[in-house]
Amino acid sequence: MERVPLAPATGADVGAETGATGTGAGTDVVLDLTQDAARLTARLVDVPSVSGGEKPLADAIETALRALPHLRVDRYGDNIVARTELGRAERVVLAGHIDTVPIADNVPSRLEDGVLWGCGTSDMKSGVAVQLRIAATVPTPNRDLTFVFYDNEEVDAHLNGLGRLARAHPDWLAGDFAVLLEPSEGQVEGGCQGTLRVKLRTTGQRAHSARGWMGENAVHAAAPILARLAAYEPRRPVIDGLEFREGLNAVGIEGGVAGNVIPDECTVTVNYRYAPDLTEEQALEHVREVFADCGVAELVVDDSSGPALPGLSHPAAAAFVAAVGGEVRPKFGWTDVSRFSALGVPAVNYGPGNPNLAHRRDERVETAKILHCEERLRAWLTA
Repeated sequence: MERVPLAPATGADVGAETGATGTGAGTDVVLDLTQDAARLTARLVDVPSVSGGEKPLADAIETALRALPHLRVDRYGDNIVARTELGRAERVVLAGHIDTVPIADNVPSRLEDGVLWGCGTSDMKSGVAVQLRIAATVPTPNRDLTFVFYDNEEVDAHLNGLGRLARAHPDWLAGDFAVLLEPSEGQVEGGCQGTLRVKLRTTGQRAHSARGWMGENAVHAAAPILARLAAYEPRRPVIDGLEFREGLNAVGIEGGVAGNVIPDECTVTVNYRYAPDLTEEQALEHVREVFADCGVAELVVDDSSGPALPGLSHPAAAAFVAAVGGEVRPKFGWTDVSRFSALGVPAVNYGPGNPNLAHRRDERVETAKILHCEERLRAWLTA
């Protein structure tokens, strides 16, 4: 099978520190926005941008966008926001993160029989390439456009660039509708699930295991929690015509002191993936109710991110679905559409990558799907 390596990026220091504002002037990374989206994806992949090291790519994106006279460009840290200001009746936000998970010997990219391989091809530099192509080739869209390129999506939520933008410059993210170009195999995925992770602690009394009757085993005390989880029947609510499937699962268990000691403490970590008709507060209350009589000594929230409603009833969303076609699916998982939802902007996921290939050593994307995604978005914004 023929393998065609594509040239790696050069010159930029991936570990360079990012300031509160910046400029792309002087960067050695050059992005040619006249390339088709597939080749532009390859170029983006060949500029390493592991979370925390996005500056060279952010510099290059800023430089490329500032060369387009129809866009206003702003920067906050390694987050770039570009906007048309045509006075259209609606404003649509196209957003994507520019960071990747750590590289796994899969950079530079390579092209094999219409499939582009490499770190970030699916999640989500193919989507970013589509954003850049639309920014460059649709100077007078039928709706005003905001393009958001943000950092640190693949790491802790408090570092997320979109979240930092929402706190520092919420006006930059204002819009009537948003499309997050996360991998969705070229199908519209409405909204997203919320995710809640809690730690359920049971307690007991230590004793020598040879005289176990003198103690109380905290691991055994966790049995009602596991039984409740095994018997749990998750909801499957229908929202905006989409059936969301919930899940409540143990994702970890810790307990034990030594091979000859009755443990006096055990912790079961539970993850609740819930439909977007619940708030974070309602999700937590539901989890408390589920385990109310299971002997839990303490329930601690370890992580929580709210869901996003599909918003498919909005006219811009309906027009988008009609333009891109295909079957609309619910989003199983959490994405940054939740952040737009919190800002009052209905949002969907729509990108060329395959979410099942994200973060893998053999991550890849079909070039035909990248080009199709670009074509559909252009048709929607120029009809």
